[in-house]
Amino acid sequence: MTAPATVDLRSDTVTRPSAGMRAAMAAAEVGDAVLGDDPTVHRLQDRAAELLGQEAALFVPSGTMANQVALKVHCEPGDDVLACDGAHLMWYESGAAGAIAGVQIRSIGRAGYFSDDDVASAHWSGSPTIPATRLLCVENTHNRSGGVVWTREDVDEVVAVARRLNMRLHLDGARLMNAAIATGESPRTLASGFDTVSMCFSKGLGAPIGSVIAGSRVFMARALRFRRMLGGGMRQSGVLAAAALWALDHNVQRLAEDHANARWLAERLAVVPGLIVDQAPPSNIVMVDLAPALPAAKELSARLATRGVLCLPFGERRLRLVTHLDVDRAACARAADELANVARG
Repeated sequence: MTAPATVDLRSDTVTRPSAGMRAAMAAAEVGDAVLGDDPTVHRLQDRAAELLGQEAALFVPSGTMANQVALKVHCEPGDDVLACDGAHLMWYESGAAGAIAGVQIRSIGRAGYFSDDDVASAHWSGSPTIPATRLLCVENTHNRSGGVVWTREDVDEVVAVARRLNMRLHLDGARLMNAAIATGESPRTLASGFDTVSMCFSKGLGAPIGSVIAGSRVFMARALRFRRMLGGGMRQSGVLAAAALWALDHNVQRLAEDHANARWLAERLAVVPGLIVDQAPPSNIVMVDLAPALPAAKELSARLATRGVLCLPFGERRLRLVTHLDVDRAACARAADELANVARG
């Protein structure tokens, strides 16, 4: 008897390119993108700039590189940067902000959000002994807080105070398309007011690699240099840009399915004794907190793996489950059943 396929809920980055995406990659018209003559890369950059309401965009290998380029574009070594508690910039970029951009990042807010008052209270004007707060970063959706979504109203408040304090603004929009689907607002609307915006094609959208950073032409001229400095110049990268273009054409609206599956999964898990779950996750990330009577997250996830269900420990007593295009409702049902069985011992 054939064993059932593994249900992989570790991340929405584990998806495999579909047949249609692979065909688009194989047929891509390419050139040398570092020399500026890859037409498919140009099409992607132009489309991304239009989508995000910016003058220009630059294709980069990863969301981490997009964020680090943004820090280099906006800041000088020693500058102060504000980001929400648990931000990707602080947790998942291997200390690059300090090592590469030479900036310090301070956290504000909690549970994925911060307010205009939080920004105003944390802002430093700068002095011979205190660095100036140069940049404010918003992460939408917010990964560590369970895919928390910023609405346009949320954004407006912090943009206004940042402008009043003469700060620049960067939007870490790795999952911005999830935020757009969740709110019903366009990516352009959610990105309005930011000096730079990053967006990832390999999170949720199903592309194998790639992000963009978008902003003014002046900022993107600086970004081009910093991409080169960080080793992000790719040659015949139209092959990868074609995957991103295909994703924009086919995989955006279907994110609603991932959100619906996440809510369904959360509702199923919330009734299991010992599992503490928000029954209305805002996008495609389900956080599961474990009661003291249950094993620790690392042990529980290892037991689940032996049953063919993969998820990530997200702290000593928290699991993260992420829905995506390679996980349908039946797979979510199996994951819920297996997690319930493991939790019940």
